[in-house]
Amino acid sequence: MSTSTTTTNTNNQPVDRVRIGRIEAAIWENQSDKGSTFTVTIKRRYRVNDEWKATPSMGRDDLLLLAKVADLAHSRILELQAEHWQSINAEKGAAA
Repeated sequence: MSTSTTTTNTNNQPVDRVRIGRIEAAIWENQSDKGSTFTVTIKRRYRVNDEWKATPSMGRDDLLLLAKVADLAHSRILELQAEHWQSINAEKGAAA
């Protein structure tokens, strides 16, 4: 049986954010014994009087923006993974 230990980003901040209008995706990096993995949280910002709030709930008119933000978040995660592997390969090359 294989187990995997996962810990969240030590500074408790997302590694990046993608936003279109009121829809925002926060990209989180998690370290495990198998390497880095990424998760995404998505929220919609809205305003009540002068106060900004956020909710994970989306309305009909938010769904297309949600899809675009999710696509951009996916692309950004692929970039982050490529950067991670480039740095690992550079460290291996420097050590050789």
